Amino acid sequence: MPLNGETDQTEQSRAGQQVPLSRGLSTKLLLLTILFVLLAEVLIFLPSIANFRLRWLEERLATAAAVGIVLMESDPESLSREVQDDVLIALGAKAVAVRAEGASQLLVVTAMPPQVDVHVDLANTPPLMAMQEAIYTALFGGNRVLRVFGPVGDSDTEFELLIGDTQLRNALLVYARNVALLSLVLSLSTAMLVFYAINRIMIRPIRTMTRSMLEFAEAPDDPARIIRPDAREDEIGVAERELAAMQSQLQRTLGEQKHLADLGLAVSKINHDMRNMLAAAQLMSDRLAKVMDPTAQRVAPRLVRALDRAVSYSNGVLSYGRTQEAPPARRRLRLRQLVDEVNELLGIDPDAGIEFVNAVEPDFEIDADSEQLFRVLSNLSRNAIQAMSGEQEGTLVRRLSVHADRTGTICRILVEDTGPGLPPKAREHLFTAFRGSARSGGTGLGLAIAHELVRAHGGTLELMESRGGRTVFSITIPDQPVDLDAARDALRRPA
Repeated sequence: MPLNGETDQTEQSRAGQQVPLSRGLSTKLLLLTILFVLLAEVLIFLPSIANFRLRWLEERLATAAAVGIVLMESDPESLSREVQDDVLIALGAKAVAVRAEGASQLLVVTAMPPQVDVHVDLANTPPLMAMQEAIYTALFGGNRVLRVFGPVGDSDTEFELLIGDTQLRNALLVYARNVALLSLVLSLSTAMLVFYAINRIMIRPIRTMTRSMLEFAEAPDDPARIIRPDAREDEIGVAERELAAMQSQLQRTLGEQKHLADLGLAVSKINHDMRNMLAAAQLMSDRLAKVMDPTAQRVAPRLVRALDRAVSYSNGVLSYGRTQEAPPARRRLRLRQLVDEVNELLGIDPDAGIEFVNAVEPDFEIDADSEQLFRVLSNLSRNAIQAMSGEQEGTLVRRLSVHADRTGTICRILVEDTGPGLPPKAREHLFTAFRGSARSGGTGLGLAIAHELVRAHGGTLELMESRGGRTVFSITIPDQPVDLDAARDALRRPA
């Protein structure tokens, strides 16, 4: 049972992982969508009201032109003042004039205004100026007099109209209000639709992945916590599949680490007692070495070396939890003798029909740690012998060969066997503990240990070839680099 303090801390941690609604992606997306749509509507609103102002003035000028043509065909003096006023009131204008062939003719007029505030050329009004005038009319208009002029239709005759901007401002305000309301409705509708689409396509899957990562972090060993990706082909689908693969891989890795930890504890316990038994075996081997029998004299030194190595390995296992593999103590050594010791330790049964060939030249030297290189060769050789021992056909050639060559400062050792080869599953995780075993019941630790020891020498362990009848492992170990300063100091010292 967890303590109350631990429970409160866990709840606070989970609460800290929850994103408030006001800071969530959904809220930010909705606000940004509304803002951007409103900005787009503003960019449409300004040209819209400018165009409305120009169309309103064009309609008034066209009506004035129609009236002007009628007046031009009749006698203007025949029209009474009341009729002229009625015409201008109907137009909402103060005067109507026509310009033809460079001369202006006043067709109908009421009291002339003292001044004209704005001159509007409908044929040549830049868009920017039209927007500025529309905004100014909506905000500050109502008491100005406009002189509107320009051709009407395809005629070359220009008409002029003096008109106040009060009606124009009122009409412009009504239009602007309608456009603004419509823009707001469109903005909200568009924002909601865009928000719904993006939220369903992106935000919800991202929220699902976030929730999956948080839940997986709480219990990474629970297979139910792994995200189940959707069958979509876009970036979100790729991210979900990659997250699922990463979680699966991490779960396998954690399982392997736990397996290793449990195995290490068990091995340490077993090894503790095994070391005591090996110590007793050492005492017995020492007594055996004193026996005068020739066979005992020949076997005893090998038995002592084997027991010494076993005790050394046992001590290494017990200290593995505190330290990593010791760095190699490299020396120049004759490889052929080391390979002979490996052959002796393997104890190949003569009846098994397996031939061990030591093809290393007698004077071949290598710069390596003898104990670690012995472990590498013995692991590779033991795997090869176990693979060939499983074949029952008596006519098969069963041979394990060790070759070596040198190129400059690089030594290469080839361990070759005529076994059945490695299965594809073993090749995928060849140097991974518990996953690179080629036989049922194997742990896969041998190749993992060999790979680690060779890398500690700055070398490589590779599978060069593996097929029915031929499997070749290559061990490449470079010589130690020479410290030139230390070498010069050694030469300068007096003999």
